[in-house]
Amino acid sequence: MRDVSKVSDKTPDPVPPGVTGVILAGGKSSRYGRNKAFVKIGGVCLIDRVVRVMRAVFRNIILITNTPDEYAYLGLPMHADLIHGLGPIGGVYTGLSVIADEAAFFVACDMPFLKPELIRYILDCRAGFDVVVPRISGMVEALHALYSRKCLDVVRKLIDAGQYQTLRVFDQVPVRYVEEEEIRRFDPDLGSFININRPRDVRRLGDR
Repeated sequence: MRDVSKVSDKTPDPVPPGVTGVILAGGKSSRYGRNKAFVKIGGVCLIDRVVRVMRAVFRNIILITNTPDEYAYLGLPMHADLIHGLGPIGGVYTGLSVIADEAAFFVACDMPFLKPELIRYILDCRAGFDVVVPRISGMVEALHALYSRKCLDVVRKLIDAGQYQTLRVFDQVPVRYVEEEEIRRFDPDLGSFININRPRDVRRLGDR
């Protein structure tokens, strides 16, 4: 049985209505060699760390995974990819397809240093935009971003055309880019965007 004592169940502070938190845990972790969601940093599994932050922000959270038995202990609603093998854009498509809310905030399961204050700021920026996404040195963080359900048709058309880069969505919808100087007000060292791909990534982090 996994230790879930460090995953908070407290009621989240009020957030803008109509947004579901979506955690993507459908990857194969091929570069890591095993399911990296259960790799521990500071004694806590990556997935538990992500869930803890998402529960501090969202009342509704879902998990996109093709191995639901592994995550049953979290007590979250789970959905398998509607179209398998597409990578992140498939997770975004599935999330937008199954949520009841008008928008979703997506994160990956291997981001151990998410900041609830930054996530709330991104949610506060969404009026009039279909996507709100961080941009650092010209690079966007597509899996730490808010997507409106209005993006769903665009995502589906890209998939049907064999174009699986999530970034292509941004060319076709109104986007609010959250720039680096804004981000650093809430996350000075940009730790929110650290993700774990290989064992050496964990070793470099130590007990941060």
